[in-house]
Amino acid sequence: MDMVFHNQRDRMEILEVTQVAPTSNSPESTTEFRLPLTFSDILWFTSPPVERLFFYQLDELTPACFNSVILPKLKRSLSLTLVHYLPLAGNLKWPPNEPKPIILYTPNDGVSLTVAHSDADFNILSSNGVYDAAELHPLKPDLVTSDISASAIAVQVTLFPNKGFCIGITAHHAVLDGQTTTMFIKSWAHICKQGNDENSPLPPELTPFFDRSVIKGPDGLDMLYLNQWLATSGLDSDTSKKSLKITSAGGGAASDLVRATFEITREDFKKLRERVLPKLPDSGKEMHLSTFVLSFAYVTTCMVKARGGDGDRKVAFAFTADCRPRLNPPVSQNYFGNCNRPKFEVAKARDFLDENGFVFAVQKASGMVKDLMERWVLEGMERILSYSLDVLKETSESNLQIITVAGSPRFGVYGTDFGWGKPHKVVIVSIDKSGAISMAESRDGSGGVEIGLALNKHEMNNISWLFPRYV
Repeated sequence: MDMVFHNQRDRMEILEVTQVAPTSNSPESTTEFRLPLTFSDILWFTSPPVERLFFYQLDELTPACFNSVILPKLKRSLSLTLVHYLPLAGNLKWPPNEPKPIILYTPNDGVSLTVAHSDADFNILSSNGVYDAAELHPLKPDLVTSDISASAIAVQVTLFPNKGFCIGITAHHAVLDGQTTTMFIKSWAHICKQGNDENSPLPPELTPFFDRSVIKGPDGLDMLYLNQWLATSGLDSDTSKKSLKITSAGGGAASDLVRATFEITREDFKKLRERVLPKLPDSGKEMHLSTFVLSFAYVTTCMVKARGGDGDRKVAFAFTADCRPRLNPPVSQNYFGNCNRPKFEVAKARDFLDENGFVFAVQKASGMVKDLMERWVLEGMERILSYSLDVLKETSESNLQIITVAGSPRFGVYGTDFGWGKPHKVVIVSIDKSGAISMAESRDGSGGVEIGLALNKHEMNNISWLFPRYV
């Protein structure tokens, strides 16, 4: 039986667009704050932003309660949180006398906050079921970008009457990575839940660390990346035409994409390990068979099988590794900014399509992880951006299939409680523009992994048959 695809054409009403600044009672908010970009930030210089939605279910939520209780608390706590995260209230700037952009906060800067009302079906949009990917787009805010300035984040709060509300956050990838974005929204939730006490400090695990000197890479890597990005935009780094506009991934999301969420349970992982171990050569018995490796290999195999087609076509599969614990010396998990690196592999589709396709994928994924663990994590970084750009170019010019990962079960996004309970659903909207899959921990804390997909209807229908049967 084919899957049922939900398509809605419901009304979204924008109620307010305002700016939330760090509370003026804080001396920090009255002082300019500058933060330079490291090579790890510039690696993502004009990459599309990451868009996340947090759905909170409150079945008796009326517009009156939303406007008088929830919205004021969210605004107040956001203002208090920004005191600790001043760069997020600022903008990415490129001063004329500076060789590279900086993050600049000046007094009276703030975060754009959109407040909206939606008549869409909350139950569908916050479910695991299949629906048009475009249905989520009205719920996420857009960054304000131009040649000379780009906002660090944007926030939207959307009311679903008698169902709940949704918090959308869009993050500039050159300013913060997934680890920092998660830390920020958890800090916001913590302050809101604790009653918006401006004298209450953040707990140590949520206090950002801004010292850029701890990120040490090969000399000149930042300018190498910057020049490569500018070259892809047709700009000369030696001219005055230096743009902060964000690139569009393949022209944006395709109109025929649908979304769904699948879960790999703890029991599934046990079956997957039992399935792959007997087929590994003796030299492979020490392979890294973590839940991430099994999830990544399993979903990659299913996605290649769902597309089918020519066995000679190429498949590029990649993930991004957090470098904080792998640097020497290690960097605090509270480090603010980007501190990660992509890891790529390319193979032929036939390697995944045959009966041992999953074993092949496990071997590849395990090797990628072990390579990062056993080598200096920054080895080969001089080539990583040019290689990534070449892969993206080939994707747009051929039938190369690219599969990447957004999010991580380690982020613990379902622990983001603003005082009205944990999220009913967390979604990464931007996977519908990037060819990525999303990963998060299972909401029930059972040790499983949630997998978010955005595919065309044909591939989604195929993968819905593969997923439960292929384990």
